Formats: sequence, C-alpha cells, structure tokens
Amino acid sequence: MSLEKPQKPLEFFIPSTSDKQELPFSETGISAGFPSPAMDFMEAKVDMNDILVKNPKTTFYARVSGNSMINAGIADQDILVIDKSIMPADNHIAVCFIDGDFTVKRIKLKKEGVFLMPENDSYPEIQVKEEQQFVIWGVVTYVVKKL
Repeated sequence: MSLEKPQKPLEFFIPSTSDKQELPFSETGISAGFPSPAMDFMEAKVDMNDILVKNPKTTFYARVSGNSMINAGIADQDILVIDKSIMPADNHIAVCFIDGDFTVKRIKLKKEGVFLMPENDSYPEIQVKEEQQFVIWGVVTYVVKKL
C-alpha cells in the first residue's frame, strides 16, 4: 500500500493573536432565504482568533496540498486550524507525520491497528505499521476556505 505523496509539503503558520482585529458580527444568524432587516442592526464585533484559536500556544495553521480529504470538505489550498492540545481519538481528522511526510487524514482505530483514512475514493487507506515513524501532530478543528 503506497503512501499518498503530497504535491508539495504542507505549509505551516503560527497564528498571531497579539493584535485584535474585530469585525462586525451578526449574532442572530444570516438568512439563507430572503434578506433580513436585522442586518441593519449588526452591533456586535468578533475577532476570528477568538473563535478559531482556543489554545494559542498549541494551535497552528497549515495550507492543504491535494484532494484526498475532499469528501470531508477539505480541498486543495484550504487552511486548516490544528490544535496540538486535543487528544486524538477515533474518527478525528488530524495532521499526521508518517515516514518523513505530513498528511491530513481521518484516524480510524480498528482491532488490526491505526488506519489513516482518506475522504476520497481515489486514495488508499494507510495502515500504520509498528516499524513506521508515526506522530499525530494535531487535531483539525476548523477549515478556512476561499469560495
């Protein structure tokens, strides 16, 4: 079974939480149907770091390369928010380091061992073997994408 080789390595970034960047925020939600007159009353402000970064010392961003997780809503060039303080568990999506390469996959714990599961039928699952160098780098908490 071959390990998916990314087109290029994941690009990692550390979030800057030192400067607040507060933007207008509608707490009531935005209608996906007809426009709401409530839009005229947006008074709340939000800093996206307050939402995306729960643990600043253990959170980082990475840009995705490839489409092995497309069916989980993670596409090429998306930005992942990854928290190293979260204990990885079955079914979590995580950034893993295996035999010198970073990959993002869904963790599946089976009686046969740990499997890294793609969310795209064009890619094979990866069974982690004892002799492999393997580290779960962090759990993906959010995906930021450009529409």
